[in-house]
Amino acid sequence: MNHLAMAPILIPLVTGALLLLLERRHRASILRLWAWVGMAALLVASIALLLQVERDGIVVYLLGDWLAKLGIALMVDRLSAMMVMTTVLLAIPCLLYACAGWDKRALHFHALFQVQLAGLNGAFLTGDLFNLFVFFEVMLIASYGLLLSGGRGPRIKAGMHYVVFNIVASTVFLLALGLLYGMVGSLNMADMAARIAQTPPEQVALVRAGAGLLLLVFCAKAALLPLYLWLPEAYARAPAAVAALFTIMTKVGLYAVLRVFTLLFGADAGPLANLAWDWLLPAGAATMVLAALGVLGAPRLRIAVAYLVLLSAGMLFVAFSLGNAGGISAGLYYLPHSVFVTAALFLLADIIQRHRGSTGDYLMPIASMPGKTVPALLFLVAAISVTGLPPLSGFIGKLQLLNSVPEDVIGWVWAAILGSSLMALIGLSRSGTRLFWRVDPVPEGVEAPPLRRMEIVATLLLLGYGIAMTIFAGPVLRYTNATAEQLLSTGDYIQTLRETTPLIREPSP
Repeated sequence: MNHLAMAPILIPLVTGALLLLLERRHRASILRLWAWVGMAALLVASIALLLQVERDGIVVYLLGDWLAKLGIALMVDRLSAMMVMTTVLLAIPCLLYACAGWDKRALHFHALFQVQLAGLNGAFLTGDLFNLFVFFEVMLIASYGLLLSGGRGPRIKAGMHYVVFNIVASTVFLLALGLLYGMVGSLNMADMAARIAQTPPEQVALVRAGAGLLLLVFCAKAALLPLYLWLPEAYARAPAAVAALFTIMTKVGLYAVLRVFTLLFGADAGPLANLAWDWLLPAGAATMVLAALGVLGAPRLRIAVAYLVLLSAGMLFVAFSLGNAGGISAGLYYLPHSVFVTAALFLLADIIQRHRGSTGDYLMPIASMPGKTVPALLFLVAAISVTGLPPLSGFIGKLQLLNSVPEDVIGWVWAAILGSSLMALIGLSRSGTRLFWRVDPVPEGVEAPPLRRMEIVATLLLLGYGIAMTIFAGPVLRYTNATAEQLLSTGDYIQTLRETTPLIREPSP
C-alpha cells in the first residue's frame, strides 16, 4: 500500500514533537533549522501527492488496514491535494517572516506552527466526518496558542472571543455527527453518500436536521454572514505571521461545505439533493457586500485586510453555490489567489506599522512616512491583485466566475460581485492615499527603520505566487476544471471505496 497520503500529516506532527523537545535547551537558530528541514520534507511530499492524484485519480488509504467503516480512512483527490499544496506554499513565507525575529517572542511558536499544519492537512485529507472533527480541533487548539502566545490587552480579549466561538461551534459539530451517525450508520463520507441517497422517507427530516447543523458549523468556521463578527478583530490583533497563516483557516470551512454538500448531499442524494446551495448563494452575496463596506470604513489597515478575507469567503460561497462545474472551477482558482494576496497584505501591514511609529497602521494622514517606496510598491501590487484589476490573478478568477453565472441570476449576482469589488477598490485607494500619498518632506531627525530582508522576501514570495498563477493560468485552470468535474462525479468516490473495502455493502432498502 502506498503510504504517501499520510506524509502531509505525519511530517509536521513529528517535526512539531521534535521542536517541542529541543526548544528548552537550544537556541532559536537550531529550532529554525529543524523547522525548515520539516518544511522542505513537507513540500516534497505535497508535490508527490499532487503528482499521484494526477496519475491515479482518487486514492483511499486505510490506516492499519481497518475497514473504512471501522477505522480511519484518508481520501486523496484533486481537491485535497490542491488544498494541501496551497497550505504548504502559504506556510513557507509565513515561517520565513516569523524567523526574521518574531518567533523568539512566542513560547512554543515553532511546535504550534507545525501542529497547525498537521491539523490543516488532516482536515483536507480525511475521508471521514468524525476525523474531520478531530483535525478541526487539532488545527484550532494550535491556533489558540499561536494567537494568544505573548499577547496582552486587546489581543487577549479578541483571542478569548475566538476561542469561545469555536468551542461552541465544535460542540454543535459533535451533535450533528451523533445525529447523522444514528440515522445513517456510518461517518465515512463515500459510504454515507450511498446511504443518504436511499434514506427512508420517515428519516429524511432528521437527516436534513443533521445536515443543517453541519452546514451551520462549516459556515461559522468560514465566517459567512451573520457568523463572521468574531473574525475581523481576532485576525487584526494576531501577530503578522500568524494572521497570514490564518487566511487559510476560513477556507477549511469552505472546503468542508464543498466536500460534504457535493458528495453527501449533491445531485444524487435523492430527497436530500442540493440541500444547501439555494440559500448559500444570497448569503454569500450579502457577505461580500457587507465585507466590502467593512473595507471602506476600516480604521486600521489590518482591519481592512481582515474584511478582505471575509469578502473572499463570500466570493467563494457564491462560486460554489452556482452548482455548475464552471463556477466551482472559478472558485478553486480564486481560492489560492485570495489566500496568498491577503496573507501578503497582513505581512505588509506589519511592515507599514513599524515604519509609521506610534501611528501604526491607523488610516489617518500624517507627515510623509520615511522609507515608504518599497512598502508602497508592494501595497500597489497587492491592491491590484486583491480587487481583481487586470492583469493579475484576481482578475482572471473573477472573470471566470462572471462567465459561469447562470442567466436566471446573472443580474443580481453580477451586481454583488462587481459592486463589492468596486467598494474594495475605493477602500484600498483610500488606505493607500492616507498611508503613502504625502509629498511633504520628512521631519528632520526622523529616519526609516531598516527593512528586514527576510520580511520583504516573504511578502514578495506571496505576491509572486499570484503572478505565477497569472502566467500559468492555463495549466492551473485545466487542473481546477478537472477538479470540479471530479467533485460532481460522486459515483467515482463510492466506487473507489467499494474497490478498496469490498465488505462495505449497499444499505438495506
